[in-house]
Amino acid sequence: MNYRSVFRPGLLAGQVAIVTGAGSGIGRCTAHELAALGAKVALIGRNADKLEAVAKEIGGAARTCVCDIREEDAVRQTVAGVLADFGRIDFLVNNAGGQFGSPLESISARGWDAVVRTNLTGGFLVARECYTQWMKAAGAGAIVNMIADMWNGMPGMGHSGAARAGMLNFTETAALEWAPVRVNAVAPGWIASSGLDHYPAEMAEHIRALPRRVPLGRLGTESEVSAAIVFLLSPAAAFISGSCLRVDGAVPNAKRVADRIGSGKATEAFEGFHLAKKPKVLG
Repeated sequence: MNYRSVFRPGLLAGQVAIVTGAGSGIGRCTAHELAALGAKVALIGRNADKLEAVAKEIGGAARTCVCDIREEDAVRQTVAGVLADFGRIDFLVNNAGGQFGSPLESISARGWDAVVRTNLTGGFLVARECYTQWMKAAGAGAIVNMIADMWNGMPGMGHSGAARAGMLNFTETAALEWAPVRVNAVAPGWIASSGLDHYPAEMAEHIRALPRRVPLGRLGTESEVSAAIVFLLSPAAAFISGSCLRVDGAVPNAKRVADRIGSGKATEAFEGFHLAKKPKVLG
Protein backbone atom coordinates (compact mmCIF):
# COMPACT_ATOMS: atom_id res chain seq x y z
CA MET A 1 0.00 0.00 0.00
CA ASN A 2 1.06 3.58 -0.64
CA TYR A 3 0.04 6.94 0.81
CA ARG A 4 -3.23 8.03 -0.83
CA SER A 5 -2.69 11.77 -1.15
CA VAL A 6 -5.28 14.07 -2.72
CA PHE A 7 -2.44 15.95 -4.41
CA ARG A 8 -0.99 15.02 -7.79
CA PRO A 9 1.99 12.65 -7.93
CA GLY A 10 5.36 14.38 -8.19
CA LEU A 11 4.00 17.68 -6.88
CA LEU A 12 7.03 18.21 -4.62
CA ALA A 13 9.67 16.42 -6.69
CA GLY A 14 13.15 17.85 -6.16
CA GLN A 15 12.10 19.70 -3.01
CA VAL A 16 13.50 19.25 0.51
CA ALA A 17 11.39 19.41 3.66
CA ILE A 18 12.19 19.38 7.36
CA VAL A 19 9.54 17.88 9.63
CA THR A 20 9.99 18.24 13.38
CA GLY A 21 8.32 15.81 15.74
CA ALA A 22 8.45 13.32 12.89
CA GLY A 23 8.68 10.17 14.98
CA SER A 24 4.95 9.74 15.55
CA GLY A 25 1.46 11.14 15.04
CA ILE A 26 0.84 14.03 12.68
CA GLY A 27 4.55 14.55 12.04
CA ARG A 28 5.01 10.94 10.92
CA CYS A 29 1.94 11.13 8.69
CA THR A 30 3.03 14.42 7.12
CA ALA A 31 6.53 13.11 6.45
CA HIS A 32 5.01 10.14 4.62
CA GLU A 33 2.81 12.37 2.46
CA LEU A 34 5.64 14.76 1.58
CA ALA A 35 7.84 11.84 0.57
CA ALA A 36 4.98 10.26 -1.40
CA LEU A 37 4.73 13.50 -3.38
CA GLY A 38 8.42 13.39 -4.29
CA ALA A 39 10.12 15.44 -1.59
CA LYS A 40 13.21 14.44 0.33
CA VAL A 41 12.46 14.66 4.04
CA ALA A 42 14.64 15.35 7.07
CA LEU A 43 13.00 13.79 10.13
CA ILE A 44 13.76 15.68 13.35
CA GLY A 45 12.97 14.50 16.86
CA ARG A 46 14.48 13.45 20.18
CA ASN A 47 13.89 9.70 19.94
CA ALA A 48 16.32 8.03 17.54
CA ASP A 49 14.47 4.71 17.48
CA LYS A 50 11.17 6.32 16.48
CA LEU A 51 12.83 8.40 13.78
CA GLU A 52 14.65 5.38 12.36
CA ALA A 53 11.39 3.42 12.26
CA VAL A 54 9.70 6.19 10.26
CA ALA A 55 12.70 6.53 7.95
CA LYS A 56 12.56 2.79 7.29
CA GLU A 57 8.84 3.06 6.47
CA ILE A 58 9.48 5.89 4.01
CA GLY A 59 12.65 4.57 2.39
CA GLY A 60 15.52 6.38 0.72
CA ALA A 61 13.82 9.78 0.58
CA ALA A 62 14.22 10.28 4.34
CA ARG A 63 17.10 10.88 6.74
CA THR A 64 16.96 11.22 10.50
CA CYS A 65 18.26 14.04 12.70
CA VAL A 66 18.18 13.56 16.47
CA CYS A 67 17.79 17.02 17.97
CA ASP A 68 16.21 18.74 20.96
CA ILE A 69 14.65 21.78 19.31
CA ARG A 70 14.78 23.66 22.61
CA GLU A 71 18.59 23.84 22.40
CA GLU A 72 19.81 26.67 20.18
CA ASP A 73 23.23 25.26 19.25
CA ALA A 74 21.77 21.82 18.48
CA VAL A 75 19.16 23.36 16.19
CA ARG A 76 21.77 25.44 14.38
CA GLN A 77 23.96 22.37 13.79
CA THR A 78 21.03 20.19 12.73
CA VAL A 79 19.83 22.63 10.08
CA ALA A 80 23.39 22.98 8.81
CA GLY A 81 23.58 19.18 8.60
CA VAL A 82 20.40 19.02 6.52
CA LEU A 83 21.87 21.57 4.13
CA ALA A 84 25.12 19.61 3.91
CA ASP A 85 23.20 16.46 3.01
CA PHE A 86 20.44 17.81 0.76
CA GLY A 87 21.82 21.17 -0.46
CA ARG A 88 18.62 23.13 0.13
CA ILE A 89 15.60 23.56 2.40
CA ASP A 90 12.34 24.39 0.65
CA PHE A 91 9.86 23.60 3.42
CA LEU A 92 9.69 23.49 7.19
CA VAL A 93 6.85 21.75 9.01
CA ASN A 94 7.23 22.98 12.59
CA ASN A 95 5.22 20.16 14.12
CA ALA A 96 7.07 19.20 17.32
CA GLY A 97 5.19 19.91 20.54
CA GLY A 98 3.95 18.47 23.76
CA GLN A 99 2.01 19.25 26.91
CA PHE A 100 0.43 17.68 29.96
CA GLY A 101 -2.97 18.18 31.51
CA SER A 102 -3.13 20.43 34.56
CA PRO A 103 -5.16 23.37 35.91
CA LEU A 104 -3.25 26.64 35.91
CA GLU A 105 -2.92 26.81 39.68
CA SER A 106 -1.05 23.50 39.75
CA ILE A 107 1.48 24.26 37.00
CA SER A 108 4.97 24.87 38.37
CA ALA A 109 7.38 27.34 36.81
CA ARG A 110 9.43 24.40 35.59
CA GLY A 111 6.41 22.73 33.99
CA TRP A 112 5.29 25.98 32.37
CA ASP A 113 8.77 26.64 31.00
CA ALA A 114 9.11 23.10 29.60
CA VAL A 115 5.89 23.39 27.60
CA VAL A 116 6.55 26.93 26.36
CA ARG A 117 10.10 26.04 25.30
CA THR A 118 8.84 23.04 23.35
CA ASN A 119 5.76 24.60 21.73
CA LEU A 120 7.01 28.13 21.14
CA THR A 121 10.74 28.68 21.63
CA GLY A 122 11.76 25.50 19.84
CA GLY A 123 9.59 26.27 16.85
CA PHE A 124 11.04 29.76 16.64
CA LEU A 125 14.61 28.44 16.74
CA VAL A 126 14.06 25.93 13.93
CA ALA A 127 12.24 28.47 11.76
CA ARG A 128 14.91 31.12 12.34
CA GLU A 129 17.71 28.76 11.35
CA CYS A 130 15.92 27.56 8.21
CA TYR A 131 15.39 31.18 7.24
CA THR A 132 18.85 32.54 8.02
CA GLN A 133 20.80 29.54 6.73
CA TRP A 134 18.93 29.06 3.44
CA MET A 135 15.55 30.64 2.75
CA LYS A 136 16.66 34.28 3.14
CA ALA A 137 19.33 34.06 0.47
CA ALA A 138 17.19 31.81 -1.72
CA GLY A 139 14.35 34.32 -1.57
CA ALA A 140 11.88 31.46 -1.39
CA GLY A 141 10.50 28.82 0.91
CA ALA A 142 7.45 27.98 2.97
CA ILE A 143 7.03 27.36 6.69
CA VAL A 144 4.00 25.84 8.39
CA ASN A 145 3.82 26.18 12.17
CA MET A 146 1.65 23.77 14.12
CA ILE A 147 -0.54 25.38 16.76
CA ALA A 148 -3.83 24.12 18.23
CA ASP A 149 -7.45 24.97 18.95
CA MET A 150 -6.60 27.53 21.64
CA TRP A 151 -9.39 29.99 20.85
CA ASN A 152 -11.57 30.97 23.81
CA GLY A 153 -8.90 29.67 26.20
CA MET A 154 -7.51 26.19 26.76
CA PRO A 155 -8.69 25.06 30.23
CA GLY A 156 -6.61 22.25 31.64
CA MET A 157 -3.69 23.07 29.36
CA GLY A 158 -3.17 26.78 29.83
CA HIS A 159 0.58 26.52 29.33
CA SER A 160 0.10 24.98 25.90
CA GLY A 161 -2.64 27.46 24.97
CA ALA A 162 -0.37 30.39 25.80
CA ALA A 163 2.49 28.92 23.80
CA ARG A 164 0.32 28.11 20.79
CA ALA A 165 -1.16 31.60 20.81
CA GLY A 166 2.37 32.94 20.86
CA MET A 167 3.25 30.77 17.88
CA LEU A 168 0.33 32.24 15.95
CA ASN A 169 1.62 35.75 16.60
CA PHE A 170 5.13 34.66 15.63
CA THR A 171 3.67 33.29 12.39
CA GLU A 172 2.04 36.61 11.59
CA THR A 173 5.21 38.57 12.39
CA ALA A 174 7.51 36.26 10.42
CA ALA A 175 5.18 36.49 7.41
CA LEU A 176 5.89 40.22 7.39
CA GLU A 177 9.59 40.22 8.18
CA TRP A 178 10.59 37.22 6.08
CA ALA A 179 8.56 37.70 2.89
CA PRO A 180 8.72 36.40 0.18
CA VAL A 181 9.22 33.32 2.35
CA ARG A 182 5.68 32.28 3.23
CA VAL A 183 4.84 31.53 6.86
CA ASN A 184 1.49 30.06 7.86
CA ALA A 185 -0.01 28.02 10.67
CA VAL A 186 -2.28 25.00 10.94
CA ALA A 187 -4.48 24.64 14.02
CA PRO A 188 -5.71 21.07 14.52
CA GLY A 189 -8.62 20.43 16.81
CA TRP A 190 -9.29 17.00 18.30
CA ILE A 191 -7.44 14.54 16.07
CA ALA A 192 -7.47 10.74 16.35
CA SER A 193 -3.70 10.55 16.59
CA SER A 194 -1.40 8.34 18.61
CA GLY A 195 -0.84 11.25 20.98
CA LEU A 196 -4.24 10.59 22.56
CA ASP A 197 -2.85 7.43 24.11
CA HIS A 198 -0.21 9.39 26.02
CA TYR A 199 -2.64 11.14 28.36
CA PRO A 200 -3.41 9.73 31.83
CA ALA A 201 -5.98 6.95 32.12
CA GLU A 202 -8.36 9.23 34.01
CA MET A 203 -8.76 11.32 30.83
CA ALA A 204 -9.89 8.36 28.71
CA GLU A 205 -13.62 8.84 29.24
CA HIS A 206 -13.32 12.55 28.46
CA ILE A 207 -11.42 11.78 25.25
CA ARG A 208 -14.01 9.23 24.09
CA ALA A 209 -16.77 11.79 24.66
CA LEU A 210 -15.16 14.46 22.48
CA PRO A 211 -16.96 13.58 19.20
CA ARG A 212 -20.26 14.60 20.78
CA ARG A 213 -18.90 18.15 21.09
CA VAL A 214 -17.82 18.42 17.45
CA PRO A 215 -20.35 19.89 14.99
CA LEU A 216 -19.03 17.57 12.27
CA GLY A 217 -19.67 14.63 14.57
CA ARG A 218 -16.26 12.98 14.86
CA LEU A 219 -12.56 13.45 15.53
CA GLY A 220 -10.27 14.45 12.71
CA THR A 221 -7.63 12.24 11.11
CA GLU A 222 -3.89 12.76 10.81
CA SER A 223 -4.32 12.71 7.02
CA GLU A 224 -6.71 15.65 7.14
CA VAL A 225 -4.14 17.74 9.02
CA SER A 226 -1.35 16.64 6.71
CA ALA A 227 -3.41 17.62 3.65
CA ALA A 228 -3.86 21.11 5.09
CA ILE A 229 -0.11 21.39 5.65
CA VAL A 230 0.72 20.21 2.14
CA PHE A 231 -1.73 22.68 0.63
CA LEU A 232 -0.03 25.57 2.44
CA LEU A 233 3.36 24.37 1.19
CA SER A 234 2.14 23.88 -2.37
CA PRO A 235 2.14 26.32 -5.30
CA ALA A 236 -1.64 26.62 -4.88
CA ALA A 237 -0.97 28.67 -1.71
CA ALA A 238 1.55 31.00 -3.36
CA PHE A 239 -0.46 34.07 -2.30
CA ILE A 240 -1.20 32.85 1.24
CA SER A 241 1.03 33.97 4.10
CA GLY A 242 0.44 35.03 7.68
CA SER A 243 -2.70 32.89 7.80
CA CYS A 244 -3.94 30.13 10.07
CA LEU A 245 -5.90 27.20 8.67
CA ARG A 246 -8.13 25.53 11.26
CA VAL A 247 -8.72 21.78 11.02
CA ASP A 248 -11.16 21.33 13.88
CA GLY A 249 -14.66 20.38 12.73
CA ALA A 250 -15.96 23.86 13.73
CA VAL A 251 -15.50 23.24 17.46
CA PRO A 252 -14.47 26.86 18.23
CA ASN A 253 -17.69 28.06 16.60
CA ALA A 254 -19.89 25.99 18.90
CA LYS A 255 -21.38 28.12 21.67
CA ARG A 256 -20.76 26.66 25.09
CA VAL A 257 -24.43 27.18 26.02
CA ALA A 258 -25.81 25.23 23.08
CA ASP A 259 -28.01 22.28 24.02
CA ARG A 260 -27.17 20.43 20.84
CA ILE A 261 -24.32 20.74 18.36
CA GLY A 262 -24.95 19.60 14.80
CA SER A 263 -27.54 17.08 13.66
CA GLY A 264 -25.97 14.07 15.35
CA LYS A 265 -24.59 12.82 12.05
CA ALA A 266 -20.90 12.87 11.12
CA THR A 267 -19.00 13.71 7.95
CA GLU A 268 -17.05 10.95 6.24
CA ALA A 269 -13.41 10.96 7.34
CA PHE A 270 -10.56 11.21 4.85
CA GLU A 271 -7.85 8.65 5.56
CA GLY A 272 -4.98 8.67 3.12
CA PHE A 273 -2.28 7.39 5.46
CA HIS A 274 -1.84 3.71 4.74
CA LEU A 275 -0.16 3.06 8.11
CA ALA A 276 -2.69 4.91 10.28
CA LYS A 277 -3.97 3.15 13.40
CA LYS A 278 -6.87 4.06 15.64
CA PRO A 279 -5.70 5.29 19.06
CA LYS A 280 -6.26 2.64 21.73
CA VAL A 281 -8.07 5.11 23.97
CA LEU A 282 -10.87 5.39 21.41
CA GLY A 283 -11.61 1.68 21.79
